[in-house]
Amino acid sequence: MSAAMWTAEWFLLGRDAYYRKFEIYSMAWQNEVNVEHYIATAASYGGPIAIRRDDQKFLKVQGSGQPIITVYSGSGKQISSFKWTRRPIVHMGWTNDEELLCIQEDGMLVKHNMFGKFLHTFNISQKIQDSKVIDAKIFISPQNFTGIAVMTSNFKIFVVNNIEDPKTRQLSDLPRSGIHPTSWTIVSEDTTEVLLARGVELYRLKQDEHHTSSMLEPDIMNKYTSIIKMSVSLNAGHLALFTDSGYLWLGSTDLRKKYCEIDCDIIYTPKQMLWCGNEAVVLYWEKDNTFLIVGKHGNKVAHFYDSSVFLVPEIDGIRIISNTHHELLQKVPEVVQKIFRINSTEPGSFLLEASKQFQKGSHKANEYICLVKNDLETAVNQCIEAVGYEFDTDIQKTLIRAAQFGKCFIPDMRSDSYVEICRLLRVLNAVRDPKVGIPITITQFNYMGRRKQGILKRLITRNYYYLALQIARYLKLPEKEGISYILVHWAKYKVSQSHLEEESVAREIAEKLGYSSGISYSEIASTASDYGRRKLAIKLLDYESKASDQVRLLLELGENTPALVKAIESGDTDLIYMVILKLREKMPLGDFKMTIRNFPVAQSLYIKYCKEHHTQALNEIYIQEDDFCAQAETFILESLDDKKEHMKDALLTSALEAYKKGRKDLYVAMCDETIKLIRFQREVEDKVPGAKNKFKGKSVHETCKLLLEMKETKLPEKFKNDFKIPDKRYWWLKISSLANQENWLELEKFSKLKRSPIGYAPFVDVCLQNGNKEEALKYLPKVNEDIKVKYCIKAGCFDEAADIAFQQRDMQSLLYIKSKCGYQLSQNQLVERINAMVRQLDSKK
Repeated sequence: MSAAMWTAEWFLLGRDAYYRKFEIYSMAWQNEVNVEHYIATAASYGGPIAIRRDDQKFLKVQGSGQPIITVYSGSGKQISSFKWTRRPIVHMGWTNDEELLCIQEDGMLVKHNMFGKFLHTFNISQKIQDSKVIDAKIFISPQNFTGIAVMTSNFKIFVVNNIEDPKTRQLSDLPRSGIHPTSWTIVSEDTTEVLLARGVELYRLKQDEHHTSSMLEPDIMNKYTSIIKMSVSLNAGHLALFTDSGYLWLGSTDLRKKYCEIDCDIIYTPKQMLWCGNEAVVLYWEKDNTFLIVGKHGNKVAHFYDSSVFLVPEIDGIRIISNTHHELLQKVPEVVQKIFRINSTEPGSFLLEASKQFQKGSHKANEYICLVKNDLETAVNQCIEAVGYEFDTDIQKTLIRAAQFGKCFIPDMRSDSYVEICRLLRVLNAVRDPKVGIPITITQFNYMGRRKQGILKRLITRNYYYLALQIARYLKLPEKEGISYILVHWAKYKVSQSHLEEESVAREIAEKLGYSSGISYSEIASTASDYGRRKLAIKLLDYESKASDQVRLLLELGENTPALVKAIESGDTDLIYMVILKLREKMPLGDFKMTIRNFPVAQSLYIKYCKEHHTQALNEIYIQEDDFCAQAETFILESLDDKKEHMKDALLTSALEAYKKGRKDLYVAMCDETIKLIRFQREVEDKVPGAKNKFKGKSVHETCKLLLEMKETKLPEKFKNDFKIPDKRYWWLKISSLANQENWLELEKFSKLKRSPIGYAPFVDVCLQNGNKEEALKYLPKVNEDIKVKYCIKAGCFDEAADIAFQQRDMQSLLYIKSKCGYQLSQNQLVERINAMVRQLDSKK
């Protein structure tokens, strides 16, 4: 094929702006569909086409007459067809994910997939119900969300910026007027706004319903009575206005800059007006099938069609779909221009010619190579870059051969980009095949991003799982983003086929998926559950390796016991707790108790949980198990809670009764004593001034000590008798209390009351502890003989201690006393006496 043939579809729009319009497909529907009779819409990135009959055109209808929506691939191959049984459709379009949106006149948005399966619906705004929707538009926000805008019969506009998270906003109102809007368009930048024309007036409506819009004044030189069509470029930077006088105005969206204003020679309203990229505007009039392309600088080119067409905007051009053909209009990429433009002197152009001459076996190949020997790498890169923009496989082969030929003369050139483009071309050609029908360009492919599985998602949506797998393997995508991702979606599709037997479906899925990383059987099982195939979902969960996902879905399916078993088998206590608490919420209390009773691990963990968070439930378990001791312990623990102070007596009484049933006599007595103590303490606090809250939580020992410190006379004795405090303990408490109070007279009286059950050594101790040696000496003679030496030393009576030690013939004590005397001069006589005593005792041995 000659270079002239390769550029035959090019045309010049302005000085250096080349555009081309070439055929992608010959439409398979050409014997079935007449575009003129239908309202059509197509998804971006080479997406499917949806058509429905135009109600405003009179046609012969067969069947019931109900509206039918038919979906086709880009090549015109039918994908699905379904009847529309809802309210009348005002507007129809597609989301970025190739989901069909239908906006009804009652303000409802209805979403289907391309196979006609209902997905979702929501009401755009309650305010719309008072009127009705008369027009709507679907747009893509800069954040890549699909949004909608609707106009009601009272000319109010409502916007939803993201249909996946629908939050409706009403735009500012127009000034009151009897003139109806003549055209409007969306400007989607940081915020979504609307440009609306009303006759000669132009307004920008913002997201503030309480603000009244002010009128804009575009710099339109030629007279007109209304703006009848508007269009904003995909980057939201450029605006096209078409007036009823037949003039087209091009400028910036903020109206500050005017590019041109030209006469289109047609005064009636174009059916479509769209931007082709950001450099040109395309207008189409259905009346005479005129197709006009206008550049930003006022250059224009007209084309004419034999039948009706409709236009689909893309990020890098416009798709033109007719009864017989599917074409693409785009600006010729710069690198393609450099190579194929007539008389081009670019390195890539010379390399292409050298390759062609080499294929012919001509010596001219060497001459062309010599022309670019200093720029061979640039030439190779130009061919590699250009080949991605071509749909024609013959041109692709020619450019690839040229790049390969050029590489042979560059010994150190890396082949990465060459290998990459070859891989990419095979993928693009595979999805462009008419059987698949996705006419995606390399620009669109890169914009979607391979890492986000852009093209794989589109193949999966069409159920082309095998092709998707081949592409994932060929592009060497990570398993989680490629093969595993596709297989999971294939499995979801498989479980949706209700006519297939569940056992065979589960087996087939398990065989295909195995236990590969990135495979979530719980996700597949959840889909099976959504389709009402509960048994299949349970079977699939047996293959799930992640216990938390397995258990969660089993609970959702109402499989409570299997969920508990799986949680216990996992050994994850947090997971077991989650199951237990979910079961307690969902099941009747009796059934719940009987269920966990069969699982000792679950029972133990539930008891542990109840101890910390739910004592009443814990007690119910113990009652069920006739565990009286545990019941009593629960009551006792509750009685220690300060918040339940008012219930303390009742709780301890309950504990006492539980111990009685369990025949624990010792614990019964202890509970009884505790109740008795609490009541006594309460009585004292009520009767004795200054005793409020002093006895709370005190033991018998501490209570008796407090009573003595309060200088009560009769109460301590009564308390001692009532609570059977031993005499020895009571005497210790009494003498300590009196000594601490320095009530030496009472202490002496108490010592003479009767013979001390603890002896008189404690009297000496308490006196010395409180710094009263004189008082201690009073009790020293009464101290038992076996410890008298020790207490004489404590009191500092070394002479008496020495005499007693000598009388007791205690050599060790004498030596100890001697060491205590030290080297003090005042004690020299005592030391000599002790030495004499020691010698005397030694002589008697």
